[in-house]
Amino acid sequence: MPRGARLDAEGALHHVMVRGLERRKIFLAQVDREDLVERLAAVIPWSGAGVYAWSLLPNHVHLFIRTGQVPLARIMRKLLTGYAISFNHRHHRAGHLFQNRYKSILVEEEPYLLELVRYIHLNPLRAKVVENVEELGAYPWSGHAALLGKARYSWQDCGYILGQFGRKGNRARGIYERFVNEGAGQGRREDLAGGGLVRSLGGWEKVKSLGRGREKWSSDERVLGSSEFVEEILKDIENGKGKRRFIETPPPGAFDHVVEVVGKKLGLSRGEVLGGSRRRRVVRARNIISYIAVHEYGLSLKEVSEALRVSKQSVLRGLEAGEGSLRKQIEKFEEFSS
Repeated sequence: MPRGARLDAEGALHHVMVRGLERRKIFLAQVDREDLVERLAAVIPWSGAGVYAWSLLPNHVHLFIRTGQVPLARIMRKLLTGYAISFNHRHHRAGHLFQNRYKSILVEEEPYLLELVRYIHLNPLRAKVVENVEELGAYPWSGHAALLGKARYSWQDCGYILGQFGRKGNRARGIYERFVNEGAGQGRREDLAGGGLVRSLGGWEKVKSLGRGREKWSSDERVLGSSEFVEEILKDIENGKGKRRFIETPPPGAFDHVVEVVGKKLGLSRGEVLGGSRRRRVVRARNIISYIAVHEYGLSLKEVSEALRVSKQSVLRGLEAGEGSLRKQIEKFEEFSS
């Protein structure tokens, strides 16, 4: 079953997780971490986004980010594709670096903002990358040190988070540090991992009490929030209302651009791509176009099938194959690979 389109909106909060393929390391040396941090320093100001928390672990990355005018999908595509290509070149390797797509959870600000900042910044301690909270305060590959005033990253928004703890910087930092230290004994918290209505409401029985048909929302891990927040978002999507508020709106001419780029990379004309041919290369092109249109730009199966002049079933069948083709040729399709 194809994964749902990403939920996004200007000003939305996202907890983003990026994992290495088969849990392999995505950072082999300090230069790798420096590379990703430098890319964040370029991408975040460009996108107008704000980063409230982050941590780099040997085989995964956490980001807590509020999107600006640039959708999350474009931010992550620009960040991860460039890093993967650079990493492969630097370490003389080929193939995929990341496990599937990154995971992103749309987060309700209250009461999850500070809980997630603490949870993300405690990741190095839980993973035993550092031994204690004192070492955590000096760990250079997370936003915790910056909030303590021990490091500075121009792209990290420390002011907004410290402002939650007080008006004066030093006092706010002290309260923040105590808040983090108090959570040091917490293990993995499933209640902060998304999961739609099951986790937000407290279990299957309460989900079922909402009425028939709502049960399918319960496994949606794209949202973390109160029942009202979850219901509002998922109900809008189910009813087709407010779709463009929560799902990335493709820029004008996006589909034509995708057809043009994919066709050019595979040596096909627009007429060949849209002509209904069953040649292997043409089918591969349509599969890649379908995947990008649905998963990166949030177009519906109907919209894509009409544009490609094929059935919805053909688009559905081609999504998985399209993802595979895209990942096998990540450098060729860098513009669209996330």
